Amino acid sequence: MEIRSFADFLRGLDDAGLLQLFSHRPDLISPVPPDMASLAVRASSAPSLARAIDALNTWQFQVLEACAVATEPFVEKTIASLTDKPALFVIPGLIERGLIYPAHDGLRMPTTLREILGNEVAQLGPPSMAKLNLKKLADAPPAAKKILDAMAWGPPRGSVGDIKKPSPGVQWCLEEGFLIPFSQTIVVMPREVAIALRGGKVHKEQLVNSPEVSYSFTIKDKVNVNRAAIANITTFLRWAEEVLNFWAQDPPTALRSGGLGVRDLKALALHLGVEESCAAFVAELCYISALLTIDPDDRILPTTQFDIWLTQRPRDKWATLAHAWLNTSRVSGLVGAENTKNIAPLGPELDRVNAAPIRSLTLSLLTANQSGSVTPDSLIAAAQWQRPSKRTGGVPASYIEFTLRESEWLGITGQGVISDYGLALLAGDSLEKIDADLPEEVDHILIQSDNTAIAPGPLAQEVAQEMALLADVESRGGATVFRFSESTVRRALDHGKTGDEITKFLKAKSKTPMPQPLEYLIADVAKKHGKLRIGATTSFIRCEDQSVIASIIGDKKLEGLGFRKIAPEVLVSDLEVDDAVNILRNAGYLPAVEDSKGILLTGPRIMRAQTKARPPRIVGEIEIPDEIALQGALRTLRAGEKSSHRQSTLRNITASALGELPRTTANETLEMLSHHLTHSPDTSLSIGYADNNGLISHRIIDPLKLSAGTLLARDHATGEITTFRIARITGVASL
Repeated sequence: MEIRSFADFLRGLDDAGLLQLFSHRPDLISPVPPDMASLAVRASSAPSLARAIDALNTWQFQVLEACAVATEPFVEKTIASLTDKPALFVIPGLIERGLIYPAHDGLRMPTTLREILGNEVAQLGPPSMAKLNLKKLADAPPAAKKILDAMAWGPPRGSVGDIKKPSPGVQWCLEEGFLIPFSQTIVVMPREVAIALRGGKVHKEQLVNSPEVSYSFTIKDKVNVNRAAIANITTFLRWAEEVLNFWAQDPPTALRSGGLGVRDLKALALHLGVEESCAAFVAELCYISALLTIDPDDRILPTTQFDIWLTQRPRDKWATLAHAWLNTSRVSGLVGAENTKNIAPLGPELDRVNAAPIRSLTLSLLTANQSGSVTPDSLIAAAQWQRPSKRTGGVPASYIEFTLRESEWLGITGQGVISDYGLALLAGDSLEKIDADLPEEVDHILIQSDNTAIAPGPLAQEVAQEMALLADVESRGGATVFRFSESTVRRALDHGKTGDEITKFLKAKSKTPMPQPLEYLIADVAKKHGKLRIGATTSFIRCEDQSVIASIIGDKKLEGLGFRKIAPEVLVSDLEVDDAVNILRNAGYLPAVEDSKGILLTGPRIMRAQTKARPPRIVGEIEIPDEIALQGALRTLRAGEKSSHRQSTLRNITASALGELPRTTANETLEMLSHHLTHSPDTSLSIGYADNNGLISHRIIDPLKLSAGTLLARDHATGEITTFRIARITGVASL
């Protein structure tokens, strides 16, 4: 087969060649094109070619630029002379990707690809239209030589004062054709001149190999790496649980533009005891894992999926979060960055189309370099060589830094080295090792005399939930320190606990005796709790102890809040109930909320979103299909091409046959169709058919049935079953 076009090249590929093309460029089969002509159109389209270019490494891109510079048709030796001999090993890969193709007279490039690469490939100008004597470059006058050397490596454009009054150096270059006037003040250096000045090369440096990575330290084995990673996994699972429990009790309200406000983010970071960037990452990961959502009332709440997640094994909990991180197109590291100050976590501005590919690239480099902790600078250099992405300015260094930081938080890496858990995650292997290596859960605490309690390991789920109500976390690590205070005890009472229940629980779970001061604290707060009550009028405040009412009225901290006394034991206020509660608690009082019947509104306030989880969309490139999808696409394409070829053949036959079709009456046509259905039903027919305007069109059909003056047949043009009126059929021919 003589290849004269890109479509001919694709038609000439065998199954292995097409599979290679589809594996390199999966967008070509999403969806599968109907035939080779459609495949050629898609493969030579600007969006598809741009994706293919972005997947090249620096050396492959340099060779592709040399191909764009060379005059078509070109041969492999030409490209090797413009670059280096290793280019001979790159050219077959570019052919596999459909970026260049062999024609009958040499190698060529799809026309659209040159347009994507631009008019100044490798900082080279346009080719000269005139014949040049490049040997004269060696004899250039000093003034001209200075100009030529300055423009040799680009850009190919230069400014002059006035093209009509050039300097002697410019004048000599213009006369020899080594510079071309572009406008009154701009000259351009032809491509051939620049390549000659560059020593026959397109690029100053041939970047054949990836930069070597360096290590801040090396390791002998992965024992310490895995220990650090499992500690990170334990910590991150606890962070995720604390975030969701924290917002289940006091859900923040999303901003109008979407996302979490600055104050709420700071409060979350303070609660977790981490930096705001880390708190934003934990919240984001819960959001994209569907454990958290923004409900129709703009409240940020855990979903019912969180309750299911709590019952799972640690490895499954971690896998849910880690897989979501690998696949998401959101970059939480942008939150709080200097140039992205207005971006909020959980907001719509965090999507970046190249986020997941950069994350995958960084982890693959870490997988390939497990001898120690890779320095960020060397890893960034290696990643940018792998994906130069010239059109978009290359891989942002900050994205790689975000990935390194977040993979350490997650436990995919430990001490900067990819862990066995991370390797298993990336390979899709079992994560049972996580359950085996995690420290065993404990079901007890050790209460200290200073109103603190120590959990000597990760607490069992039920105990952890109770302790989250009864105390605040003071420090974390191998052991967790909880602190009891008046506010934490009040929080437990607000959730429906009684003083006796709190004391009984602590005595049952503590391996040490319960200190008397803690018992007194619980009893004292329980005695005061609910003595002062608030209801909605907008709000009212009542208390059987008139001295408390008098104290509120005389409290200078509460002046100007509009409290009005309407009875010896009752105050009313224009404040909402929640606002009144918060103000009085901040002033040192311990109010409880009651309903219109005077019943205390205590009980668990663990809220869940009532609507289905709405995780954010994933914006990204098309994933590489598996072997089954590739084979299915190949079969579909081959079948479509065969059908298209048959249609083309039938159209050619019809074109010649219709000119000779006899003019038949309706009865004669009916008799011929009946004979065809009886004796040769498997062959197709070519018919002439008149439309409502009397225009005759050519149709290829498979007759199926005659009925009441009509013919039921499958029309090859549409593939549909169509009804034809016998009276409008002008002639019939067998194919």
